Amino acid sequence: MTLALPRARALALLALALAAGGGRPTRAADRRFISDTDVFRFVWVADPRISPDGTQVAFVRVTVDAKKEGYDTAIWMVPADGSAPARAFTAGPHDSAPRWSPDGRTIAFLRAALKEGKPEPPQLHLIPARGGEARALTDLPRGVGAPAWAPDGSALAFTCEATDKDLEKKGKKDEERESDVRVITRSVYRFDGAGYLDPTRPGHVWVLDLTPDVRAGGEAAPEAQPRQLTRGAFDEDGLSWSPDGARVFFATQRAKDPAYAPPDTDLYSVARAGGEARLEVSIDGPINDYALEPGPGGSGRVAFVGYENPKAARSYDQEDLFVGRTGGKDAAANLTTAYDSDVDGAIIGDQRAPRGGLFTPLVWSRGSLLVKTAERGRGAISRFDLARKAFTPLTTGDQEVLGFSASTDGAALAVLVSTPTVLNDLLLLDAASGRTRVLYRPNAALFSELTLTEPEEIEYASFDGKRIQAWIQKPPNYAPGQRYPVILNIHGGPHAAYGWLFMHEFQWMAAKGYVVLYPNPRGSTTYGQEFGNVIQYHYPGDDYRDLMAGVDELVKRGIADPDHLGVTGGSGGGVLTNWTITQTDRFKAAVSQRSISDWANWWYTADFTQYQPEWFRGAPFEVPQEYAERSPLTLAARIKTPLMLIEGEADMRTPSTAGGEPLFRALKYRKVPTVMVKFPGETHNLSRTGGPWHRVERLRHIVAWFDHYLVGKSSIEYDLE
Repeated sequence: MTLALPRARALALLALALAAGGGRPTRAADRRFISDTDVFRFVWVADPRISPDGTQVAFVRVTVDAKKEGYDTAIWMVPADGSAPARAFTAGPHDSAPRWSPDGRTIAFLRAALKEGKPEPPQLHLIPARGGEARALTDLPRGVGAPAWAPDGSALAFTCEATDKDLEKKGKKDEERESDVRVITRSVYRFDGAGYLDPTRPGHVWVLDLTPDVRAGGEAAPEAQPRQLTRGAFDEDGLSWSPDGARVFFATQRAKDPAYAPPDTDLYSVARAGGEARLEVSIDGPINDYALEPGPGGSGRVAFVGYENPKAARSYDQEDLFVGRTGGKDAAANLTTAYDSDVDGAIIGDQRAPRGGLFTPLVWSRGSLLVKTAERGRGAISRFDLARKAFTPLTTGDQEVLGFSASTDGAALAVLVSTPTVLNDLLLLDAASGRTRVLYRPNAALFSELTLTEPEEIEYASFDGKRIQAWIQKPPNYAPGQRYPVILNIHGGPHAAYGWLFMHEFQWMAAKGYVVLYPNPRGSTTYGQEFGNVIQYHYPGDDYRDLMAGVDELVKRGIADPDHLGVTGGSGGGVLTNWTITQTDRFKAAVSQRSISDWANWWYTADFTQYQPEWFRGAPFEVPQEYAERSPLTLAARIKTPLMLIEGEADMRTPSTAGGEPLFRALKYRKVPTVMVKFPGETHNLSRTGGPWHRVERLRHIVAWFDHYLVGKSSIEYDLE
C-alpha cells in the first residue's frame, strides 16, 4: 500500500498544509526551475512522535536561520485526524527530542539556551501538552541526552557526561587553571562532527524523579535532584525502561579500546534505585535499535536489530532482526536469516533534516514487530509476523520512509516520507487498514512554484552480467532524441544506496541542463549480503566497471553525449571519482568531494580505525602493496582529466591530508588543470548538514566546473595558469 490518497481528499489536506506552510499553488505555466538557493527556504521535519493515544503528533521543525549560516529548531504539533494545520508549540530556536509522557498530558524535550549568540549544552525541559510555558528540569554541566519516561510517568531517564569534579565546580569561581593539553591513549580519539573525544567523561545513566504536580505541568520544582545511576569507563546510550518501571535498560560496548576486536554492543540494565548494572542480552556482535515487549509484568522478551560477527571479517554486514529474553542467559534468535535485504536500512540523500534527528524504532504490535526495511533503493515500514517469521509491507511505492513512531497500541503511526519530488511529508498511517492521511506538507507552497521531475529508473547488465539498478534525472525541458551532457554522480559509503527520495543536487543539476546518472554499483546496500560484500579487498575495482557500464547504457540509448561527460562523488564516491580518472580519459571534467587518494595516509589519520581486516588484510606496513595498488595517488601520472577537489577543513572522516591535498599537489606538479575548494569549519557532512551558504557555494562550484569543461561556459572563473 503506497502512502497515497484519493485525489479529492489529498487536495483538501493540501489546502491545510499550504495554510501551515504559507502560500498557494502556482499555475504550471508560471512555475520555474529549482535553484541552488531554494535550500534557504526548505523546511525539514525531524523526530516525529505520535502521542500514546494516537491523537496528536509532535515533531521537530528545522529551518535555515536568519543569517543563513546555521539552522533553527522548534517543536511543532499537529492533530492526527488532520482537522487543523500544524502549529508552533515551542519557541526554539534550539529545541529538540520531544517525548510524550505515558498519559499524554506532558512533553519532555531538550532546549539549548543561547549565550552570547551560541547554544549552551541542552537541558531537559517540561511543557504541558495543552500548551503553556516550558520550564527547565536540569542544569547539569555538559548538558543531557534525550529523555525516556518511566512507564507510570513518575521519572525521566537520560544520559549525561558530567563528572563529580564538574558537579563540584558548578557555580563556583575556580581560580585554578584547567589544562587544555590532551593526553591521548585510545586508538579512536576524535570523531567527525564531534571533535576530540574525552574518555574521562563517558555518558552515564541518570534519573530524575518527578512529583505528581510536576508531571501535571505545575510550577513546583522537582522534589529530588537528578541521580546518577551508573559509573565506570564506558559510554551508555539508548535508554528504555522495563515494563514495571523498576529498571533502566541501556546499550553499551564494554571494551576500553574497541578497535582491537569486532564490534560487540550488549544490552544492560540498572535498578531505578541504583546499584550494579547487569547484563541482559548479548550476542557476538552489535545490538543496535531495540524494544522491550510491553505489558503488565513484562514478558522479558526484547526485539533488536544487529548482526553476529562472521568468522571472517567482512566489509559489509547486513543487519538482521532478533528476539531474545532478558536475564543474560538465553541466546537470542535470529528471525530474518532468510531475508536477504536491509532491516532498519536507509537510502542515502542530501536532504535529511540537518538537525533534530530521525527515529526508526522497533514496535511490538499484536504478535508482530513493525520495523523499517530497505530493498532495491526503496524504504518501507514492514510488519514481521513472529509466528510465520515473514515480512508483510505496510507501505510500498517509490519512496523512502525517513522516520516513524507508533501509538501505544501500535494502531496509528506518524510517518515521515520522501520521494524524488517531495522533501519530507508527515503522514498518519492506520496500521490495520493501510489508509493514510496527510498531516503536514511543509514545502508544498515552495514546491508548487517549481518544475520538478521524477527520475527514470533503469537496470542494465554490467561487464559480468550482474544487473545494476540506476536512476536518470533529466532536465525539466528534456527533449527525447537529443543527446545531453551527463554527470555521473557516485554515492559514498561505499556501503550505501541511492534511491527514491528527494535530492536537491540532482534536481538542480538537471535544471541547469544536465542529465544526472546515479547508479547503485556492486557494494551498495539494499541488494543483499553478497552484492554488498563482493567488493571487499577489491574497492575500488569492479564497482568502477559497473559505473562505466551505466555510462555506456546512456550512450547506447541516445541520451548521453559521449564527448560531454562529467563525473563526481563524495566520500566513497570521491574515492571512485579519483579512481575513475586514473582508468579512463572519457570524462572531460571531474569533481572529487571529501575523498581519499592515499589509503595508507587515510589509515593513519581517519577518525575511526581499520584494525580489523575488513577493507584491507592488514596495516599499511604489513601489506603496503595492497594499499598502494588501490590508491588513486599511486596512479596520478595517468590523470589527464581536469579535477576539482572539494574539502571540509574540519573533516575528520576523510581528512584532506589523505584525499584532496596530496592529489592536488601531484596534479599541480604535472600541470593538469586542478583546483581545490576548501570550506572552513565544515565536517564530512558538508553536503547534508553544512552551513546553508556553504551548501549553496558547494553546488555552485561543482556546476561551474562542469559548465566550463562540458559546455564551454561558467559563472565562476578559475585561475589555472
